[in-house]
Amino acid sequence: MSVKTITMTEEQIRQLEQRLSKAQKRKTPPYARYQYQTSECVITAYESGKVVFQGEGADFYAQGWETAEPDARAGRFPQAGSDEVGTGDYFGPVVVCAALVQKEDVPLLAQLQVTDSKALSDDHIRKIGPQLIERLPHSLLILNNSDYNRVHERDNMVAIKCKLHNQAYVHLRRKAQGLPDNIIIDQFVQKKSYYRYLQRQDEVITGIHFETKAEHTYPAVAAASVIARYAFLRCFDRMCERYDFHFPKGAGKQVDTAIAAFVSRHGKEALYQVGKLHFANTKKAL
Repeated sequence: MSVKTITMTEEQIRQLEQRLSKAQKRKTPPYARYQYQTSECVITAYESGKVVFQGEGADFYAQGWETAEPDARAGRFPQAGSDEVGTGDYFGPVVVCAALVQKEDVPLLAQLQVTDSKALSDDHIRKIGPQLIERLPHSLLILNNSDYNRVHERDNMVAIKCKLHNQAYVHLRRKAQGLPDNIIIDQFVQKKSYYRYLQRQDEVITGIHFETKAEHTYPAVAAASVIARYAFLRCFDRMCERYDFHFPKGAGKQVDTAIAAFVSRHGKEALYQVGKLHFANTKKAL
């Protein structure tokens, strides 16, 4: 196997890190204790006790841990996964991607250091995004700000995300002429609520596994996360160029300042095209 997820005790996680002392220590992803890279494997230990081995050397580095419990779903291929980007950013679109990963794709994902996009630099995502887009069957949905503001008048953010994820899988099913049994969503809502939001949709994809922090465990979700982030960055770049304005990411105080400056230069009407108006930042800035 090229991906292996096991559960370790506290002591085993410490012992594993000692064994990896000669490996390259990488920036720790969210919810992780550490991440190391060898020539054949990327090893990430999470606060939950799960340890993910990804790469050609996954079996070699994972062997010998007595309490190892294989995560059958994470290592089952083909798998389809989806994730969204932009929901926490005031400026820029909401992007959802669903991607299909075969077992033979995993070595490339390990080589490209594909993981949760939040743990990768924008420069790295710009570099590997096109390669993933070319290699993996995927569906990419981009909800620009004007459409988002219009839709948000009747749907909250959770409803919007549910509908986008479902539609991404509908499109991927057509592209790939079917979906695998192993479908995973990085969970942002309870399964029951997810399907309740989809009651009026013409097509609904079922049989989905919902798991929090899934991008750390499932290659398909991680790949979808990176592709979505790459698309978001491209949209963001075009928006900055169009308005000749530096839009900050996120939703912090720097965004409040940017809103005021943008409105001063382009007017309130233009804000509808670049921001998510229901965010508290709008009221604070104006």
